[in-house]
Amino acid sequence: MRRAAGGTAFALLVVLTGAAGLLASWVITLDKFKLLEDPDFVPGCSLNPVVSCGSVMKSDQASAFGFPNPMLGLVAYGIVICVGMSLLAGAAFPGWYWLTFEAGCLFGIGFVSWLQFESLYRIGALCLWCCLAWLAMILLFWYVTSFIVRNGFLPAPGPLKAFFAEFAWVLPLLHIGVVGMLILTRWWDFWTS
Repeated sequence: MRRAAGGTAFALLVVLTGAAGLLASWVITLDKFKLLEDPDFVPGCSLNPVVSCGSVMKSDQASAFGFPNPMLGLVAYGIVICVGMSLLAGAAFPGWYWLTFEAGCLFGIGFVSWLQFESLYRIGALCLWCCLAWLAMILLFWYVTSFIVRNGFLPAPGPLKAFFAEFAWVLPLLHIGVVGMLILTRWWDFWTS
């Protein structure tokens, strides 16, 4: 069974995105506990009506599975760090492992996309720590997708493999740019007043 190991840069990217997501999940979890103890608690990242972590934490969407979302992040991003550290140590994983990791990343990007929509158009507020977790997930998803396509674990035509080999940075940059534009246009009046 063919195995693939990422290079040092890819391994570091996996570790750093996992660490960023874990940090965000940890801070949000601590603030959520404080909010449960004291309903009047205002998280430090609640800066104005738009950047209002407290509003996001109090929403129904903040506990999509019946428990606070950041607790899911504590587990998921912890796994990401373990995968990245294994790669740094020289591990090479078989295709089924990479496809399972990609399935987790696909769930993560889907969940993050739903949370972005809910924050922008239902809750009407942003959480800066959530934005850090979103950024980490976007980078992780696109670079893992690029890795498994280039290594042939997902069937893809030659031009797509060549694109990912040469321009792997384009899709995450485009994705982040679209989210940034949605945020900017959603609160254009607030930012320009």
